[in-house]
Amino acid sequence: MIPIVFKQTMPSRRVARSAALMAAIVALGGCSTVDQYVPTWRSFGVYKIDINQGNYLSQDMVDKLKVGMTQAQVKQVLGTPLITSPFRPDRWDYVYEYSRQGRVVEHRNFATYFADGKLTRWEGDEMPQSVVELNRSASDKALPAAAPGEKSAWERFLDVFRP
Repeated sequence: MIPIVFKQTMPSRRVARSAALMAAIVALGGCSTVDQYVPTWRSFGVYKIDINQGNYLSQDMVDKLKVGMTQAQVKQVLGTPLITSPFRPDRWDYVYEYSRQGRVVEHRNFATYFADGKLTRWEGDEMPQSVVELNRSASDKALPAAAPGEKSAWERFLDVFRP
């Protein structure tokens, strides 16, 4: 009986390695977070600053709007619009964009519409809460109010040293 020996030839190893390499490239290429953790060639040697452009609006500013306000009142509440078109004088656009390291992180649009110099309606993207509300909610989460009659941490600390 003649033993049959299967030898793996060199071309089949190359094909297997090439296939494994291609599969790894495709798998890593599908990760959207790779650029956050692994530096790319674009990031070497060039520093890109963070850029805030446009009008930063918050929800409490939008809540102050009322139908019938004059253009001057709207300007006082929201600020000067970024875009006022001569072809549409009754529409003001407030645009905000934040770029970090050359990539747009946040982009919001907001438009106000006027008829005869009075505010008729407004529309746009969802606005973030006001900074005051965000700070208040963060402090409530970080420092919960003590229950009535409960001693604070400082009072408990002082109790250790009291006779």
